[in-house]
Amino acid sequence: MDYSSLQAISPLDGRYAEKIEKLKPIFSEYGLMRHRILIEIKWFEMLSNHTLFDVLPELSAETTQILYTLYDDFSLADAEQIKSIESITNHDVKAIEYFIKEKFKTHETLRPYREFVHFACTSEDINNLAYALMLKAGCKVLMNEVHHIAMNLKDLAHQYAEQPMLSRTHGQTATPTTLGKEIANVVYRLNRQIKQLKSIPILGKINGAVGNYNAHHVAYSNIDWIKLTQDFIETLALSYNPYTTQIEPHDMLSEHFDIIRRINVILIDFNRDIWGYISLGYFKQKINPNEIGSSTMPHKVNPIDFENSEGNLHVANALLTTLSEKLPTSRWQRDLTDSTLLRNIGPLFSHSLISYLSTLKGIHKLEANIKRIDEDLDQAWEVLAEPVQVVMRQYNLPSPYEQLKQLSRGKKLTQTILHQFIQTLNLPSQEKIKLLALTPRTYIGYADQLAKTIQVSS
Repeated sequence: MDYSSLQAISPLDGRYAEKIEKLKPIFSEYGLMRHRILIEIKWFEMLSNHTLFDVLPELSAETTQILYTLYDDFSLADAEQIKSIESITNHDVKAIEYFIKEKFKTHETLRPYREFVHFACTSEDINNLAYALMLKAGCKVLMNEVHHIAMNLKDLAHQYAEQPMLSRTHGQTATPTTLGKEIANVVYRLNRQIKQLKSIPILGKINGAVGNYNAHHVAYSNIDWIKLTQDFIETLALSYNPYTTQIEPHDMLSEHFDIIRRINVILIDFNRDIWGYISLGYFKQKINPNEIGSSTMPHKVNPIDFENSEGNLHVANALLTTLSEKLPTSRWQRDLTDSTLLRNIGPLFSHSLISYLSTLKGIHKLEANIKRIDEDLDQAWEVLAEPVQVVMRQYNLPSPYEQLKQLSRGKKLTQTILHQFIQTLNLPSQEKIKLLALTPRTYIGYADQLAKTIQVSS
């Protein structure tokens, strides 16, 4: 039977397959194989170019080019060949080694040196560096979309910087803010996490079976393997971890996953707030005439993009939390529980990417309903109980909070009632004038200024 994406068990390979195209070359098994091959051939190249590793000649430009075709021209047929080898070896990294050696046999300049493929390496020397490069590439894809979200939100924050809006603490009317300021809050939160993610070094190791260069030292004790491997890892634009067991301990993976999880939590919070504002009528959604909101209620325009994003973020965070908690633990010098977990990095990145794209799609549909926002403000004079009681405190009037509580709590406070109360207060005339001039629309503090100055980190 021919395969169709409709037969996929996971929506990542079915319904959402097109949305994660950028991640497939990175996190698919094909992508993992290709990254492993890159590490193997770069290690071989490093050894051949080391002056004290005299058993290997320095590679000519032509031979180097041949070597890199294994990576540059890596095909699905090559991946299938590796899987065929693995079906015999029952070891995925050894299958990579044997595949490369078979390729070496076809080139006269490489054939004599095929036993130096995977020299002194344990599988995890290859794996941790492959996954490190995959993590780096995957984070770049995700952060590009988070940056797009932040930029779009920054533009909205500036656009609506001066648009007053009721706050709703505990779901109740509260001190006014501006629509732009509430959006600026999200931008600032995302900025902090992006900066933190960029600051975490991506670590790697290539130090043998238990991290001590045992075999390296026996074979070539005249080589400073610690320096050589550090130099090698830095050529990959990674950071060297000098202290490991058989595995790089995955702390840095956990650090990255925790930050991505926090980004996702921020976006869950944002999606829910926007969902609520759409429900209140504070936002309209631009209509696609071909879309259907409900199979029975023709009027419906549902906030499906924010809902889709929220759902996928929860799936991503479940995986992020599991991997973050489990990966840094390994029995003694090595157990294999991390191996199967690492293969789920692709799904957690994929669900995150799907959610980011959905949030972006939703943002592009948003249109503030200024009339509706202003209507709520004009009916909420009770929010001015706060500044009145604070000014009363300033002039040491008796029981200011209690007086305003008696006037406003659980009651409908109108402009007339509030102004009558202000006129009775023993305040300087300029203070009364200031309080009488206040409206729910003008009581916004520095919200407009804060919204106008928010920027996105580069």
